[in-house]
Amino acid sequence: MFIGFDYGSANCSVGVEKNGEVSLIPINGDSHFLSSTLYAMDRELIAEAVYQRIAPDLQPEFAQLRSSQLSRARQVRHELDIYPDEQVVFVGPEAIDAYLELPDEGFYVRSPKSFLGASGLRPEQVALFEDIVTLMMLEVMSRANKLINEPITQAVIGRPVNFQGIGGEQSNQQAQTILETAAKRAGFTEVRFLFEPMAAAMDYEASMDSNQTVLVVDVGGGTTDCSMVKMGPERQHKTDRSDDVLGHSGQRVGGNDLDIAVAMNCFMPHLGLGSKLKNNLTVPRQPFWNGVAVNDISAQREFSALSTAKLIDELIKDAQQPQLLTRLKSLRLHQMSYQFVRQAEQSKIGLSSASTYAADLTFIEPEFDVTVDQNEFEIAVEQPIAKLVTIMKQAVDEAGVLPDVVYVTGGTAKSPVIHQCIADQFSGADIVVGDHFGSVTSGLVRWASKEFNS
Repeated sequence: MFIGFDYGSANCSVGVEKNGEVSLIPINGDSHFLSSTLYAMDRELIAEAVYQRIAPDLQPEFAQLRSSQLSRARQVRHELDIYPDEQVVFVGPEAIDAYLELPDEGFYVRSPKSFLGASGLRPEQVALFEDIVTLMMLEVMSRANKLINEPITQAVIGRPVNFQGIGGEQSNQQAQTILETAAKRAGFTEVRFLFEPMAAAMDYEASMDSNQTVLVVDVGGGTTDCSMVKMGPERQHKTDRSDDVLGHSGQRVGGNDLDIAVAMNCFMPHLGLGSKLKNNLTVPRQPFWNGVAVNDISAQREFSALSTAKLIDELIKDAQQPQLLTRLKSLRLHQMSYQFVRQAEQSKIGLSSASTYAADLTFIEPEFDVTVDQNEFEIAVEQPIAKLVTIMKQAVDEAGVLPDVVYVTGGTAKSPVIHQCIADQFSGADIVVGDHFGSVTSGLVRWASKEFNS
């Protein structure tokens, strides 16, 4: 049996085709979406969790590849006095709950897809991300299999046009190889990949009644991708769409970047960003940026380093408003960067339907909240929004034609500022808003039907 698998930066989802109808599978209670997060009581326990969950015939080879990690996992279990049957790795909402309960302990990763194409990953880091993605895919498939009565062996998996802003095709190949390796360990025997905006296009095309040139804009959690495609009822049954694709573009900028921008520009001033030292110089910007850059491995490593702790202590001694920087010290000490950016995300979501939002930052300091209004939000996200405009223009320029329709999808596209940005750029085109979260998955299912039934 085949499925469409959207391994997203924010959420994972899977869909199937039954009697010619496409449907998404509820893999999180009544929800079709499982958040792309993982928490482990210790990083060394991740490889052990993979070993325990993969098929028995894959275990010998995996044990050989991860022998050192498995050995360290046994040692960690002994040191932490963990029972053999105690759960130590959590995925999805359970991972978020575990992290919020113990933010300064364990290992937490949100949106691992954002890291897969990172330049300069060492072999052990590639191995770690293979294991993280494998565990997430195993969890998703475990939940899906409870509702499907036949083995799932084939999948079309969505991928961004570009996983990383730098690194080019080498980064794309690195990321896709990680996904493919994880998928095979999760039990798939055949895997295909499709650009995410093309998947969204396949879903939209199924409802079209005339031929048009469509710019598909997929604004996801970690990436924004665009495809300019000739679409319509005369083309939807084709298995080769290469002649219909006029242009692609994509960069690693999406909802996560908006969240980080809000955390930096709206929250961090309340932790000392832009404040003055006693010599009237402005405090350095870098530690504040490292504190919110949750999608940058090197920035997070630098923020957690002892040198940053010493720097913050020195700044507190020399600051005109030391109480502000004490909040930054607490953020770092208790490893609450993800909680911090998560509140920025909640602000973004809240402002999609209200003019103000009060972010709860009491995990840093009692009775500490920051109210953000729509104008402050728009100013805060100007830079990532400008990047989105550039990405859209690149697809149009490559195509050499203007679109008849702009089809908008992706969870981040729910934000009014995104919709207005698109409307400003393409005033002469019809703007169609699709299923913000499900269109890519549905399109992957439609393409899987062509791939595996032909």
